[in-house]
Amino acid sequence: MYARKAGKLFVPNYIEKIAHACALADEVIHRILYYDCPPFEGEATLPVSGTKKAFSGSDQWLHELARKDLFAVRIGVLKFRGFFLKQSKIPFTPTAPLTDADFEAKFEQKGVDMRIGLDMATLSANRSIDLIALVTNDTDCIPAMKHARRAGLQVALIAVPGYNPAPELLAHSDFRRNIAWPS
Repeated sequence: MYARKAGKLFVPNYIEKIAHACALADEVIHRILYYDCPPFEGEATLPVSGTKKAFSGSDQWLHELARKDLFAVRIGVLKFRGFFLKQSKIPFTPTAPLTDADFEAKFEQKGVDMRIGLDMATLSANRSIDLIALVTNDTDCIPAMKHARRAGLQVALIAVPGYNPAPELLAHSDFRRNIAWPS
């Protein structure tokens, strides 16, 4: 999200550059775990017209990322949660009837937080590393962060330009590591 806002193409080669920028010169990267969901595939009924809308997309970029050195891609599921009135239409004033264009589809990632937590717990248990560099703004990761720290691992919260970490995440990390956007 922050890469797109900064005008960066969020593609496998750039994701790889960002991942490598998270490590200091004297650190060795054990593995880069990347969590995401393929696009939603399916149909939904539009809220006003009642017609069907097909959703599709390619997950080819996730497969390309998984083939990169040191990368392991963890796949969750993207669930369709319905159509919601666009923010620009709230509060709604009835100057004209609503159309399908006044609504946007909402999706929710499922299973990603659990996979992050399981991986952090596994790394904590086998002590194969000393530090976890975490790029997230999801406070659902806090229990896994606490677990890793209790097991003796350090947790570095990675911050890219434009990202203001949730205070709760900072409270449960050992330090904040600011990185610049790679060129």
